[in-house]
Amino acid sequence: MASQIALKKAPTQTLFAIPSPSAAIPLLRVQNLAVSYGRQEVVHDVGFEIGRGESLALIGESGSGKSTIAKAVLRLLPNGATASGQIIFDKQDVLGLSERRFRPFRGREIGFVPQDPGNALNPVRTIGSQALEAAALTDERNPALHPALILETFAKVGLDNPQRVYDSYPHQLSGGMLQRVLIALAILPRPSLLVADEPTSALDVTIQKRILDLLSRLQQELDISLLLITHDLAIAAERANRLVVLKNGAVQEAGRTSTVFSSPSSTYAKKLHGDVPALNPNRYAGLRDPGFSRSGDEAVAKISVKDVTKRFAVDGKVLTAVDGISFSVAAGTTHALVGESGSGKTTTIRLLLGLEEPEAGSIRVAGDTVTSKSHSSLISVWRHLQLVYQNPFTSLDPSWKVEQLIREPLDRFKIGTPAERTDAVREALANVGLGDHLLRRKPSALSGGQRQRVAIARALVLKPDVIVLDEPTSALDVSVQADIVEVLLSLQARLGLTYVFVSHDLALVRQLAHTVSVMQRGRIVEHGSVTEVFAAPKHDYTASLLASIPSGIAETREAPVSILQRVQRKEHVG
Repeated sequence: MASQIALKKAPTQTLFAIPSPSAAIPLLRVQNLAVSYGRQEVVHDVGFEIGRGESLALIGESGSGKSTIAKAVLRLLPNGATASGQIIFDKQDVLGLSERRFRPFRGREIGFVPQDPGNALNPVRTIGSQALEAAALTDERNPALHPALILETFAKVGLDNPQRVYDSYPHQLSGGMLQRVLIALAILPRPSLLVADEPTSALDVTIQKRILDLLSRLQQELDISLLLITHDLAIAAERANRLVVLKNGAVQEAGRTSTVFSSPSSTYAKKLHGDVPALNPNRYAGLRDPGFSRSGDEAVAKISVKDVTKRFAVDGKVLTAVDGISFSVAAGTTHALVGESGSGKTTTIRLLLGLEEPEAGSIRVAGDTVTSKSHSSLISVWRHLQLVYQNPFTSLDPSWKVEQLIREPLDRFKIGTPAERTDAVREALANVGLGDHLLRRKPSALSGGQRQRVAIARALVLKPDVIVLDEPTSALDVSVQADIVEVLLSLQARLGLTYVFVSHDLALVRQLAHTVSVMQRGRIVEHGSVTEVFAAPKHDYTASLLASIPSGIAETREAPVSILQRVQRKEHVG
């Protein structure tokens, strides 16, 4: 009982923290905000307001200033950064406060849910020991009651076994569980404002929906205002009352979500709308369909996976990662493998590449058997089967220049003369839409989209028949993602490439792939053309995945009624 009481602020404190509806004083007002890193101004004259219980989304691609604005609100800008203008929180300009005077606001009144739970939590401390720091910010002054308060909050955010979570280290929990932990720590002190910075960007589509549903529910139950930072317009439109569209640190458009979403007026907002896969399922039909038709005979399978099973021994137990799966991919087409984390997608790819050996079944690529081959025999397979990794930030050697990165496969396979290799590198770079001026640059001097194009050029330089795309756009903004998808489909249509596309983003799969296999717990539960599977899923699991695709349409756009408003309405009726 004590811990239940501790979750609530004192009644008087809660009532007087919420202004009269007639006053219409926003909880957060940002006016003429400008932020500079050294001499470079990166945020220019930004302004917006968030009412109590309302939600506002800052949207835009990388470099638009979203996270910088959030850090300014939280007073977490790095050393050397300067901010001017006004950030008025609960009628007080907090931008001018000293760190000592602002510290009581951070965590207690303004909560923060960071983007990456893997970096936000200390890996060598238990979840419980870290949660006690958040509990110290609550109104419960008895430390002996803090563990019970934490466990109750863990249960509130949907963690099934709060005590196990409390006792665990971060690496012992899944990504979705870690994100729920971060949300629990943020709401534990009952803040008035919650800042959520891309809180679902690294999660599966179903986990993403659960986390966003959780935030929406907590916002209404606890009367919390929400500042949501995202690059996905569909998510923003579902979850926010108002939108602020940013580009290069400046506001391009702002207003009620229904207005900005349904009829954007700025060129940039229109482009963002057009780049969201969930909102434009047929955007690339003109590029995708020729890639399918040029394959000629659809019965010719470039890839054949038949009755493949793979098991691993984990902690003395046998885990079946892939359980008797079968699928084929026609030449010149794209086949997608979809499913949540742990469904067996990555193991399937490793088997396809010959990096793992199955217990049973067979795998053939371009007529060549992959299974039961020696390393030297696999080299001939890899000549025609290439991989584009998930994260271009880690898949490219940071000490190498672009020319070396793309040229390395040619050197390893000893293909062509030095002059021919140089020409092949330039051709591969041109194929992905990049110029020769980038050849001397290192990955650190490239944007995220340019890095991924280099990774694709590296895979293309050997002129392979098959390319495996392992979440190739998950680390990219939707605008950059759209550019990469267009590059991939253009190459497929022109060169007749065959793709195996691994993704948890079903909206992107719908845009890109011709056929799809839905995986759950190592098994393929549904298989067929993307059109058929998406239009009429036969398995409940497939239906649940499809239901998680953000539509950009919310049931209501009105802000939750505040506690004081409900009290006043009751008194008025009485």
